[in-house]
Amino acid sequence: MLGPLEGRRVLDLFAGSGALGIEAASRGAEAVVFADSDPRAVASIRANLDAVGIDAPVYRRDALDFLADLRRRDEPPFDLVFLDPPYSSADRVAGPLAERLPAVLSDDAMVVTESDKRNPIALPLPVVRERTYGDTRIALHRGT
Repeated sequence: MLGPLEGRRVLDLFAGSGALGIEAASRGAEAVVFADSDPRAVASIRANLDAVGIDAPVYRRDALDFLADLRRRDEPPFDLVFLDPPYSSADRVAGPLAERLPAVLSDDAMVVTESDKRNPIALPLPVVRERTYGDTRIALHRGT
């Protein structure tokens, strides 16, 4: 769905096991940053990165606070962002994500959201592609 990732900066937000970011790294992403608020998820990400020999920053932070901090730290923009929050939080996080995401995206960024198809994450970004797998909706958004 995403095409080549060589040279791209990737943010795996609500990272869980880190599988999406690790896949991006294995496909040539230049840099991958992981963030999740759950200490067990952070431990899992670090273990998975160690298992595949990838060195990448992993932050134990609330996703919305982390996005706000990225803007203040003047980090380089991200070309690809994975968003896979807990399905039950889609309504709560959609608005703040819509406000904070644009500031950390490159001009040609893509955002991938995973949510329950009955309660998708509503972002004011154009949907380029969408797929449904059972109750799960995967949407690829153009970031700008």
